[in-house]
Amino acid sequence: MLNKLNLNENDFNKKGIHPELGRVTLKQLLSTWVVHNLSHIRQISRVIAKQYKKEIGPWGTYLPAINE
Repeated sequence: MLNKLNLNENDFNKKGIHPELGRVTLKQLLSTWVVHNLSHIRQISRVIAKQYKKEIGPWGTYLPAINE
């Protein structure tokens, strides 16, 4: 969808006003969305990993996703 907009570096550096953060760029906003979505992927991975807690036995100590 973004590719269809044919954005260039100048577009990504355009600024807007966020009510709490003040001036932010389009690049910062889009990067924030990426990290937000990655956070959800991390949450999903943790939930799936915890289903194996019993099966992995003592190795759980070495796997942070099991203990978070």
